[in-house]
Amino acid sequence: MSDQNVQSEGVKPADTAPEAAANDAASAQGAPAQPSAEDAEWQEQVAKLSAKNAELADQFLRAQAEMQNVRRRAEDEVSKARKFAVEGFAESLLPVCDSLEAGLAHKDATSEQIREGAEATLRQLKAALERNKVIEINPAAGAKFDPHQHQAISVVPADQEPNTVVTVLQKGYSIADRVLRPALVTVAAAK
Repeated sequence: MSDQNVQSEGVKPADTAPEAAANDAASAQGAPAQPSAEDAEWQEQVAKLSAKNAELADQFLRAQAEMQNVRRRAEDEVSKARKFAVEGFAESLLPVCDSLEAGLAHKDATSEQIREGAEATLRQLKAALERNKVIEINPAAGAKFDPHQHQAISVVPADQEPNTVVTVLQKGYSIADRVLRPALVTVAAAK
C-alpha cells in the first residue's frame, strides 16, 4: 500500500504512530492522557500566577491592617490633643496665679507696692500670652480701620484721614492669625 492508501484508511503516518498509540491506549484504559509540553507550560504559568495572586492578596490584607492601625493611632493622638490642648497654656498661667496670691497675702502693703506687684503680674501675664501665640491687637491712632481685626463702636469727626482709627477703647487679641476678640475702636468720619 502506498502512503496515500494508509492515510485514506485512517492510519496515521509512522512518525506520529507511537505517540498516538500511547494516547489511544491510555484513553481506552480510562487513564488520563499524558500532558503535552504546551499543557505543562500553561499549568506552570497558572501555578505562578496563583502564587503571585496569593502574595498580592496577603500584601493587600497587611496594608489594610496597617491603615487601620494608622487611623486608630491618629484618632488617639487627636483625642489626646483635644484633652490636653490647654495644658501648656494653663501651665504658663500658674506663675501669674502665684503672683496674685502672693500680692493678696501682704496685708500691710502700700498702694505703691500693690501697683508694682500688679505691674509685675501683668508683665508675667503678657509673657505667658505671647509664649502661647496670643497676640495683642492694639492699633495706633491713624491706622487704617481693618474690619477683620477691629470693631467700630462709633464714627467720630476727627482731623485725620477718614476710615482710620481715632482711639482704642479695648485691645483685641488673636491667636495663630485668628481673631479671638477684635479691638474696639472709634473711627474717623468722612469729611
